[in-house]
Amino acid sequence: MACGSGDIALRCLSRAPEGVAITLCDSNQDMLRQARKRVDALPGDVARKRLRLLCAEAENTPFGAGAFDAYAIAFGIRNVTCIPTALREAKRVLRPGGRFFCLEFSQAHLPGLEQAYAAYGSRVIPALGRVVVGDDAPYRYLVESIRRFPAPRRFADMMREAGFSRVAWERLGGGIVALHRGWRL
Repeated sequence: MACGSGDIALRCLSRAPEGVAITLCDSNQDMLRQARKRVDALPGDVARKRLRLLCAEAENTPFGAGAFDAYAIAFGIRNVTCIPTALREAKRVLRPGGRFFCLEFSQAHLPGLEQAYAAYGSRVIPALGRVVVGDDAPYRYLVESIRRFPAPRRFADMMREAGFSRVAWERLGGGIVALHRGWRL
């Protein structure tokens, strides 16, 4: 979900056993076009047959209940309109025994890194956006969306409230990123 240009899905495909199929889903048609270009550039047609691209929102997918063994969303759940609804939908489309994975930006938690990360986010990221693409607004939004996203413990609680079991999370990169996982039992 929120596949963007397909980077993570293509890496998963390169490590997946034969027969595993991956659905790349995003609500943004422009991002799906970028993913389609990357899929079409793959050698041969075996990989292309194992990948399906679809435009849909995380809160309301066209998939049947229990359609997937795994559901992954990376750097996208903080951008959905209603996170609890997206989590319930993720659980709905997983089969019993299916796994949910969410990789998302978080708040740094190491002494010193917190202040450096906050300064980098408020000053450097928007300035880079202004220099590179001529507009700092999307990068200010990025920083603000990270700041507003629930802390890992709270997001884990939200996963449990959505019905996931065996919820766990770990901070990576000094807490700048958190990986959450849960089971649909």
